[in-house]
Amino acid sequence: MGFDLDRFESTVEPDLICKLCGKVLEEPLTTPCGHVFCAACVLHWLSKVNSCPVQCQKMSLKELNHVLPLKSLILKLDINCDYRDRGCNRVMKLQHLSEHIENCDFSPVRCRNEGCDAVLSLKDVASHMREECEHRPVELCADGCGLMLSLKEKSDHRCLEALKTHSGFLQGKVLDLERELKRRRLRFSRRERSLLSKLSALHCELHMTEYKGRIDALQNSCIPFNKEEETATLNVTLHRASGCLGFNIIGGWSCEGQEGDSSNGIYISKVLENGTAEKSGLHVHDRIIEVCLISL
Repeated sequence: MGFDLDRFESTVEPDLICKLCGKVLEEPLTTPCGHVFCAACVLHWLSKVNSCPVQCQKMSLKELNHVLPLKSLILKLDINCDYRDRGCNRVMKLQHLSEHIENCDFSPVRCRNEGCDAVLSLKDVASHMREECEHRPVELCADGCGLMLSLKEKSDHRCLEALKTHSGFLQGKVLDLERELKRRRLRFSRRERSLLSKLSALHCELHMTEYKGRIDALQNSCIPFNKEEETATLNVTLHRASGCLGFNIIGGWSCEGQEGDSSNGIYISKVLENGTAEKSGLHVHDRIIEVCLISL
């Protein structure tokens, strides 16, 4: 929303002032028609009206651009601290303002003593808590409850009432912790389900990759019969050894029916080492054309 003009040590040029808020530009953005505004101002404007605030030219958020040279110029202006009204007289370049504010001795800080609502400057809060605050802890109760007493409670302390109050405070804190625990359990449960779903998807993808590799290897091992190549016919008689003929096949009848020749043929896809088929002279890619006088 820009910086107030009266915070600067010297007069600010009109080109550095936002035409929407009337203050010195903060994070300047330019429109396609060349007008410059604070980022917060023009974004708020365009959320309601799809046109330039000055010329009413139609435009969208995507057409806004940063003006880095102008921003660099503004950052070199001398400005007073945000807490000048609280007593800080520091003047610095605008580019160093945020760093100064984080450590300014006059920044407002709330007293950390329980029950105290005082807001003081950072430089005064330590001495206030230690020496001036009537809610500062001073001693343990010597009458039996063992609670830490503040300066205000010391003169009018009743153990039973204090213990009831303290117990209620602890119970409220336990309830808050239980609610937070439930929220975290729910969040972790959702995250666990999400991770398990992703893990399952990865397993499926891994299996599909493995199956695809096997299919590709099987397809590469099967070379279709080429009628132009030189062929030779081999008649063999195989006897089962331990119930096995010693080879695997691939191929078969076409999907259209079982009459006539097979569309792709039946080929040997694997020959077991030292098996009956290997000893009979069969090889991978050999085509089986007849079995027991039945043409395939």
